[in-house]
Amino acid sequence: MTEELRQQLQQIADMAAHGRKLFSSRKRTDLRGGITALFSGPSGTGKTMAAEALANHLKLDLYRIDLSQVVSKYIGETEKNLVRVFDKAEKNDSVLFFDEADALFGKRTGVRDSHDRYANIETNHLLQRMDAYDGLVILAANKKSTLDESIIRRLRFAVDFPKSTRDET
Repeated sequence: MTEELRQQLQQIADMAAHGRKLFSSRKRTDLRGGITALFSGPSGTGKTMAAEALANHLKLDLYRIDLSQVVSKYIGETEKNLVRVFDKAEKNDSVLFFDEADALFGKRTGVRDSHDRYANIETNHLLQRMDAYDGLVILAANKKSTLDESIIRRLRFAVDFPKSTRDET
C-alpha cells in the first residue's frame, strides 16, 4: 500500500469518526452528514480489504451489499430491496459497502423503452437514499469512468487502488 493511499484512507476514517460527532449536533436540513467514497481499481487491489479495515477502525459493522439479493427483474422490487438495505444499515449504524458498484450505479441511458426508464428510476432512487444516509457508504468499482456522473458529483472521496507493480510479500 502506498503512502498516498494510506493517507486517503486515514482522511476517510477521520471524517467518518469526527464528522459523526459534528453532524449529530445539527438538524438534518442544515448539512448532510453522510460520506460517500469510491474505491476504484482492478480486481485484487485491496478495495474490499480496505473497506473492512475502515469499518473495523471505526468499530462499526460492514454491511456488504450482495447485488444478487438487491437487484430484481421485477419493476419496483429493486427499490423495495434498497429501502430494506438502507433501513437495516441505519438501524445498525453500519458502513455500507457496494462491491461491483458499477452494476447499480452505472451511467444512465437515454430512454428508448420502458426498461431504460425503470433502470434510470432505480438509479435515481438509489441516489436519493445515499443522500439521506448519515453513515459511510463505500462504492467499489473497477473503473471510475463506468459510473454515472451524478454519483461522481456526490463523492467526498475518490480513492484509486493501483495494480501493484512489485511483489509485496
